[in-house]
Amino acid sequence: MFKAIVFDIGQTLVEYKKPLNWSELYRPAFERISEKCGYTFSESHYQRADRILTQYNTRVNPRDYEVSSERIFNEILSAMDIPMEDIDQVKHHFFLYFRRDCTVFSEVEETLKRLSDKGILLGTLSDVAYGMDNVYALEDISAIIRFIDYPLTSNDVGFRKPCTDGLKLLSEKMQVDIKEMAFVGDEEKDIMCAVNAGAYSILINRDNIIKNYGQDKEISSLDELLIMLD
Repeated sequence: MFKAIVFDIGQTLVEYKKPLNWSELYRPAFERISEKCGYTFSESHYQRADRILTQYNTRVNPRDYEVSSERIFNEILSAMDIPMEDIDQVKHHFFLYFRRDCTVFSEVEETLKRLSDKGILLGTLSDVAYGMDNVYALEDISAIIRFIDYPLTSNDVGFRKPCTDGLKLLSEKMQVDIKEMAFVGDEEKDIMCAVNAGAYSILINRDNIIKNYGQDKEISSLDELLIMLD
């Protein structure tokens, strides 16, 4: 039925225990950075970091283009009086704070293996938070990445969903017509991206709340894809 299937990562392949909007966790994250790196931050420092992160929080201020972590954290380090040569360790501890409880959903590995065995090309298209580098974003799927032929994030595309550029890029890389591609995601922007690009849209709805996003198909677990393809 499909020559290629593309997946969102967060809440589709990987479960994150943190809320989608990280606003309430900025301070705890930087308190952790202070502890790990030996910095001393004032209340003013925390407020400056909060303002910058809020500016780049796409749950608060949506945007269709991606911004690099270098740009965001250069601003943060300057505002918080942290030496610029410490940028890598600050990014590491910041992103680790939000990723430390993530786990691949139980049915994902076997599902991807069986899809790959069927000769279906597999890819990812995931928006990253605060320009999170791929070394972190893709580490979260390290246990299953051997099944992913084209692991892409918004860093690779330069744009965020529902912009269709990511699916178009994957279509070119895979040499598969978008009409022969399915896109699986858990949010409205995933479905909009698929619909606008002309791909088959599959909503994974793990919490059974009614979600009418215009999806072509709705599933509650990824292994239902195997039933669709039998």
